[in-house]
Amino acid sequence: MTKKKSGEPQLESKPRSCWDVYSAKKHRTAMDKLARRYMEFLSACKTERETVDWAIERAEAEGFTPDFHSHACFRVMRGKSIFLARQGKRPLSEGFRLVGAHGDTPRLDLKQHPLFEEVSFGLGKTHYYGGIRKHQWLARPLALHGTAVTNSGEVKRIVIGEDPGDPVFTVADLLPHLAQKQGEKKLSEAFEAEKMSVVLGHEPSNPGKDEEEKSRVKRRMLELIHEKYGLVEDDLYSAEMQMVPAGPAREVGLDRGLVGSYGQDDRACCFLAMEALFAAKQPEHTQMVLIWDKEEIGSDGSTGAKSMFFEYCLDDLLEAWEPETSPSRALLAAKALSTDVHPAVDPDYQEFHEKLNSAYMGFGPTFCKFTGSRGKYAANDAHPEYVGWLRGLLDGAGVPWQMAGLGKVDLGGGGTVAKFLAVYGMDIIDCGPPVLSMHSPFELTSKADIYATKLAFEEFLKS
Repeated sequence: MTKKKSGEPQLESKPRSCWDVYSAKKHRTAMDKLARRYMEFLSACKTERETVDWAIERAEAEGFTPDFHSHACFRVMRGKSIFLARQGKRPLSEGFRLVGAHGDTPRLDLKQHPLFEEVSFGLGKTHYYGGIRKHQWLARPLALHGTAVTNSGEVKRIVIGEDPGDPVFTVADLLPHLAQKQGEKKLSEAFEAEKMSVVLGHEPSNPGKDEEEKSRVKRRMLELIHEKYGLVEDDLYSAEMQMVPAGPAREVGLDRGLVGSYGQDDRACCFLAMEALFAAKQPEHTQMVLIWDKEEIGSDGSTGAKSMFFEYCLDDLLEAWEPETSPSRALLAAKALSTDVHPAVDPDYQEFHEKLNSAYMGFGPTFCKFTGSRGKYAANDAHPEYVGWLRGLLDGAGVPWQMAGLGKVDLGGGGTVAKFLAVYGMDIIDCGPPVLSMHSPFELTSKADIYATKLAFEEFLKS
């Protein structure tokens, strides 16, 4: 419980705006510098592979190595997940501090047979990934990010649409003059996934010649792909191609107080976890950061939180650092944050939030004691002893924070990676900055929340 200046307890809970707490010039300067680095990261890292590549580069610059006998080490899983650890003063038998996040984000994936032609358009079939609102992805510039592997094993990285001189792509929308029947449908039925074909081209191959040849526009697309990347259509079978919103992250508002960008859920926490790890040096307990893939579709697969990747890393870390300690002993003594963003109260849709138990932009990182949906199904539920410890930690450091749930009880819900770490017996809770327009192509965060969340992660890792 916080204290008044008189020493008396403050009986009523009073949230603190980060803008007020961090009004001093030194904080505002640090906040702006962090926001600039954050926007550079968001602009460069639009896929899980790009996020992991960025993390490797940063880690190596800070002295981390793939050798687990080193005091600072990392390991990568299939190019999409990464584990980092820095040895603490205390042994692993006394636990560790773990910050987990996910680097995947809702998007449009190209199917394995993507290319086709209709009415003189070269098109690509898509399959949406994660929980999108389909109409938000229509009639907007898109960029192509991907990895293709030839049958000889050669890997090609592809990015088209981010450089100002690049072409972009788009999914066309139906004009309002012909959309009367569509407008009468339920939103869930009005936009069909199979009609979200991305426009890839229009010029035919050999213009002025071979006018009777079919699929000339598709052939032109293949010619251009082969000229630039040396790929043929069969190479798309072994490719991961993702359509993401084109363009850089931007400051939003007359005061520049907000960051607008694709992918802040959950790359905000990936970035902030890494920033905190590199700032909180010489730790008391061993520090770990885990960035997973596949959270948006259930955390399955070899790179998701349900995989054995974390267990394999911990086994090898114990063998290198502390072979006499059992994994169960280290896990039971561990403390963890499942760092994921939290929905902020939308000023135009306040009725969907239970406002007493909701997150507000500008009031710091949000703790979510339990996740799940409706009757707390599929939830992690943090223990009060752990919540009390975290409150004391952040209050003692002067870091503002807030506690919230995920909307009104009967209206929805959601899950995070927390429940997959809770099975080991470690203390864990969800924590992350509030976000507006979550899962949209242009999400909003507060610079003040980003700054406060970084400081919260740092206090946790060095605790």
